[in-house]
Amino acid sequence: MKCIMVMFDSLNRHLLPPYGCDWTHAPNFRRLAERTVTFDTSYVCSMPCMPARRDLHTGRPNFLHRSWGPLEPFDDSCIEMLNKAGVYTHLASDHFHYWEDGGATYHNRYNTWEFFRGQEGDTWVGQVDDPEPPQCPGLGRHALPGDSNVRQDTVNRARMRREADMPQPQTFAAGLDFIERNHDTDNPWFLQIETFDPHEPFFSHRRYKDRYPYDHDALHFDWPAYRGVTETPEEVRHVRFEYAALLSQCDAYLGDVLDAMDRHRLWDDTLLVVWTDHGFLLGEHDAWAKIWMPFYEEVAHTPFFVWDPRSGRRGERRRSLVQPSIDLGPTLLEYFGLERTPDMLGKPLRGVVADDTPVREAALFGTHGRQVNVTDGRHVYMRGQAGPENAPLYNYTHMPTQMRGFLSLDSLRRMEVAPPFAFTKNCPTLRLPKDTAPPGGEAEKTLLWDVRADPGQQKPLDDPETERRMIGHLVRLMRECDAPPEQFERLGLAGA
Repeated sequence: MKCIMVMFDSLNRHLLPPYGCDWTHAPNFRRLAERTVTFDTSYVCSMPCMPARRDLHTGRPNFLHRSWGPLEPFDDSCIEMLNKAGVYTHLASDHFHYWEDGGATYHNRYNTWEFFRGQEGDTWVGQVDDPEPPQCPGLGRHALPGDSNVRQDTVNRARMRREADMPQPQTFAAGLDFIERNHDTDNPWFLQIETFDPHEPFFSHRRYKDRYPYDHDALHFDWPAYRGVTETPEEVRHVRFEYAALLSQCDAYLGDVLDAMDRHRLWDDTLLVVWTDHGFLLGEHDAWAKIWMPFYEEVAHTPFFVWDPRSGRRGERRRSLVQPSIDLGPTLLEYFGLERTPDMLGKPLRGVVADDTPVREAALFGTHGRQVNVTDGRHVYMRGQAGPENAPLYNYTHMPTQMRGFLSLDSLRRMEVAPPFAFTKNCPTLRLPKDTAPPGGEAEKTLLWDVRADPGQQKPLDDPETERRMIGHLVRLMRECDAPPEQFERLGLAGA
């Protein structure tokens, strides 16, 4: 038995043809939907990048107990479990966060791994002098913002004159090489092809830009900041086309994987999974990006495709509520004949793929210290902080790191030892105070939406009965996660 998992970052459901978009050029996503089951009610769990990947390995939510960070010593990694059971695992990725302080324990869970450099502000090419800004007419405020990541990205791009030099093509080439060398073995294997694209910046080869009706040389603007939209409608349109061009590049390399599946008849014995960690706002709700605003549908409601050779279902759609980031670990274990551990809260998806058998009533999602959200597939309830201080709030960890460094010395000076949680294998953890500054704006509010009647989330509901029901789901799922008591207090649910 074999499995190929293709993972994109920031893949927008609403810009894919299988989900109704009629203007992006993505024929291989159409082809994928014809060969797989397409999920219509797929949601994120922990956000953003590394919290979602900890979810993937552990089959449980990360965001209630800590912010961005590595796998913990007490975590059950489904990838490591596969290794120990004799399933060969290989990672091909250009997702550079795996190799920062806040992600440094993931890649060694695989038997082998390959990494391709140059995405976003990856600290790769060394250059002391500032780079020359791109030469195009409409530079304006979009030339070189005062951000070291943007500076480094400009330096990195000088190494990528050809499409083959870019990280995404190299990542897929490595994955395809693994397939070519191992497709006919009798031994089981799992391949994870993971690209950072179409995450910002939306840097794509010219041939993909040429598929869209805009002057891509008129303005150097492919990296929107995490804030409200201050750009003109024409600038917003430009960025959307830049994203679409990178989406088309993703589509082309996805097509290479589908070609390999055809060429080697892998549809007969290979599970294929295509998913993303979250979406991205491209001007909707007058906002860019993710994290700082409420997790609107454009971010939280994700594309998801599965081919399972055991049921052979293809070209069909599923309505059951799923969460790939916590469900895929248990799904992989079940596929290779292994039991999930008691700490895993995700569900194997074999029955959903086969006949839409439901696996949950509701799903919890969010990021550490902001709104805690729950959906039943129709309603989305966003529970904001109860008071202006967004406190109390702590990180629980054995690994006191964040994205690119350590947690602050001030936090470390005030750390305490906390009793074990249900999933920490009787190990106490460090409890470190987290900066409790409020997230700001709409991300502080409690909001209720009917996303079937109002998919654009323009009109929040005032419906006390539905709110009570969604609070019931929220509290039940937080207790199932063994959420820290202060999370209930922070949300004004201490007595719930």
